[in-house]
Amino acid sequence: MACRPSGSGSYTVVIIPLRTSLYSLDALRFYLWIKRLKDLEKEKDALCSGLEVLEKTRLWYLQRLEENRVQQDHIETKSGVGSCQESAAEARSCVLRSRIQRANGSLGSVMSEPNATSSSSPSLPDAVADSDLRWHNTVLTQEVSDKNRQISVLELEKDALLEQLDELEAH
Repeated sequence: MACRPSGSGSYTVVIIPLRTSLYSLDALRFYLWIKRLKDLEKEKDALCSGLEVLEKTRLWYLQRLEENRVQQDHIETKSGVGSCQESAAEARSCVLRSRIQRANGSLGSVMSEPNATSSSSPSLPDAVADSDLRWHNTVLTQEVSDKNRQISVLELEKDALLEQLDELEAH
């Protein structure tokens, strides 16, 4: 008996007749052994595909990290960026963070439950609801960050005004 992949990704099993009856215990064991080999080969192919996806993902993350570093360096060296440019960059950043959080969540669930069957995976409506909640969480986090930034600016302005008031009262 030989097991070989066919062109379409499926497997062809060629059975070499056993010398004993096809209904014997040896024939059943042989069949189950070949079936297990076929399943292991399919699992190996799926794992190899997953490794390719993970490698692409790793490269994508590295590229985003480098872009982030470049943007941070650019922001640190340049002051007074236009508010329109900041708004567009923040929106892009928010969308990107949402995608990264979704990818991280998916990878985390795969890593925490590697033997989970497809029946235990969330249904499509649950996945959509989860995605919506993650998106809203990201948007709210961005809004909180914006408000915190505004509060910081206002506190700096307040401190500057108090210093000016102290100087005026001292004269």
